[in-house]
Amino acid sequence: MTGNNLAIIVLAAGQGTRMKSRLPKVLHAIGGRPLVGHVLTTAARLSADHVEVVVRHERDQVVEALREDYPDAVFIDQDDVPGTGRAVQVAIDAIPDFDGDVLVLSGDCPLADADTLGAFLAEHRDAGAAATLMTAVVDDPTGYGRVIRDAEGGVDRIVEQKDATADEAAVREINAGMYVFRAEVLRRYLPQVGVENAQGEMYLTDVPGLLRAAGDRVSASVVSDVSVTFGVNDRAQLALVGRLLNERIVRRWQLEGVTVVDPATTWIDDDATLAPDVTILPHTQILRATKIGAGAIIGPDTTLVDCEVGEDAVVRRSDATLAVIGAGATVGPFSFLRPNTVLGAKGKIGAYVETKNAEIGDGSKVPHLSYVGDATIGRGVNLGASTITANYDDVDKHRTVVEDEVHTGSHTTLVAPVRLGAGAKTGAGAVVRKDVPAGALAMSVAPQRNIEGWVENNRAGTGAADAAARARTAE
Repeated sequence: MTGNNLAIIVLAAGQGTRMKSRLPKVLHAIGGRPLVGHVLTTAARLSADHVEVVVRHERDQVVEALREDYPDAVFIDQDDVPGTGRAVQVAIDAIPDFDGDVLVLSGDCPLADADTLGAFLAEHRDAGAAATLMTAVVDDPTGYGRVIRDAEGGVDRIVEQKDATADEAAVREINAGMYVFRAEVLRRYLPQVGVENAQGEMYLTDVPGLLRAAGDRVSASVVSDVSVTFGVNDRAQLALVGRLLNERIVRRWQLEGVTVVDPATTWIDDDATLAPDVTILPHTQILRATKIGAGAIIGPDTTLVDCEVGEDAVVRRSDATLAVIGAGATVGPFSFLRPNTVLGAKGKIGAYVETKNAEIGDGSKVPHLSYVGDATIGRGVNLGASTITANYDDVDKHRTVVEDEVHTGSHTTLVAPVRLGAGAKTGAGAVVRKDVPAGALAMSVAPQRNIEGWVENNRAGTGAADAAARARTAE
């Protein structure tokens, strides 16, 4: 969006003690990505020459979580000198030959989008300023650095909350924690920043004051949408920012032709893809890289994680992860599709069915009360109620193969490894331990034995015994 001659520094070294978590703050997730992941995704859209992530607290955990998804990011270790100023200093030192603009972002501010940051950078360049800071006017500035302006309305300095006087604390214009500096400005002035403040930290926010004192121009860009400045310091703010991001995502898909019946109870991750004419019913979650084809109906009360759903499929009151659901297929209600389930076109996985590592062919049905795991099911198959693939022998998993047009009777157990040939059938209650030839009927039949008078002789005095006696007398 912006061309080159740009370096982006993402600050992700803080501990985030107010999260009260073993997980580093910047790795807490909203919209299917960690907080800092949203920042890096936005950074990638800005075509920067350099993207650097400054890490310190639990640095190995942070790097491990981000390296695969963001291979162009360079991780820079902050030393024992605390503060944002020191974080930027070690990052700028790592690119000594770079002389363009440096955009500084916070790893815990995930709502700053590429359009906003692109406009921010363009404003800085048009103004010819040595530094530009993003600001916002808020009703409650508590916790933020205050932007103090001079008599002419220019930026004079930034005062952190703990260092502010009563008059300064009353200022409602806040520092959003996003800046653009010329690289040479940072190299010249950061060595002049000390740690003589209430926090004992090297503040990046001291640089604008030093610039002003030297007669250099510092500009400010006031954002109209204050939500882009929101950072996360505790779990309450995490929930708020997550909801705001979700509202953006839902609205984006609505404008692309997706019907979302109840946006308040619908959650869609940023990597999900929905085609026009998809309908999302209430209390539904479309998570991670789920892809949904045109005309599909999802929900209510459904969670899809990394799934692919074909055109005109219907998924109701179900939970699926890493599953493929074919065009025109139906799933649910109350189905559980575990990883590597593949349901063919116009197939059916019905009520109270669990599947795992199963390929179910076009037009095949697993209507209800069944478990299909480690199985290959052909086309036009109908598995009767309570059909079970017994795939685990307490040591290894084994595969069941059911060829085309097989129909099983209710309560069939298929003890893997086993194969049912094309067109075969099973009787109700069959336990199939050996392969069934094509077109054969497999039955587990034992002669039925009726013991007359058993209830009256063994359950005397019960309601059943009395009813049996009446019925026998009536004969």
